[in-house]
Amino acid sequence: MLSLVLGGVGTFVVSLVIAYMFLRMRCRGIGPPFGRRARYWASFIVVSTALLSAAVGVLLLAAGRLPAFVGIAVPGGLWLTKVPPQRDLEMRPRTWTSVLTLPFSRLYDRMGDDMQAWCDTRIKAAKPRPQWIADAAQYYWNQMGRVTDPKARADLDRWRDSIAHKIYMVRLIDLDPGPGRLAAHLRLHPATQDSLKYRDDDQALLARRLVSDALNELNLFLSYAYRHGYHDMLVYPYRPGANRPEAQPPPHAQPAEPVTPDR
Repeated sequence: MLSLVLGGVGTFVVSLVIAYMFLRMRCRGIGPPFGRRARYWASFIVVSTALLSAAVGVLLLAAGRLPAFVGIAVPGGLWLTKVPPQRDLEMRPRTWTSVLTLPFSRLYDRMGDDMQAWCDTRIKAAKPRPQWIADAAQYYWNQMGRVTDPKARADLDRWRDSIAHKIYMVRLIDLDPGPGRLAAHLRLHPATQDSLKYRDDDQALLARRLVSDALNELNLFLSYAYRHGYHDMLVYPYRPGANRPEAQPPPHAQPAEPVTPDR
């Protein structure tokens, strides 16, 4: 009897650690599973897996065939099996497999909520002033030097440059350059070359569109950062009263200078 208890407890403790590690590995590229909202479902999955592992180990030990620690193989299912976060599967009739995968579906939902809350906090901090949006993109980009995948790096660079150019155009609109010069500057960058989307006949509307698109791209940038482990980055501007460096124009853009309106 004592051997069953010790074997079950030992298997539970070891399986708890292994299940925790495998769940974090499983969620790599999706987000941290132990965020503020997701941690309850993550803890439920880890503890349930460890309990199942301990039960299997005790049963094997009681049968006198294998040692209880063989049960630690159970947490490997968290890594070897792949349960996709597809909400349409929940609309189908309940089966025993759908019940088993329900905790993972709920976990993915809560991880998505954690990611969006994280992004919203940083977007809200940068939103009051358009220049802060571009500064925030540069600030977060500077901290992601470990990204070496060529496609990921190209996406990050494209988002950063596009945000910087759009905010540069907002600053240029504030100088009232006239429609001719404004249209010419819009065509300088691929991000604003769509003449139907970025019309220069209403500069106030154009400025709002540019700011909105820049915020959307910042959200994409931050979502990538969160999913790939950069969820510890500070909020920019994290010191509202601190002096900030002078904003630099985006690549391939000319410095914004006062100009006279077209006549």
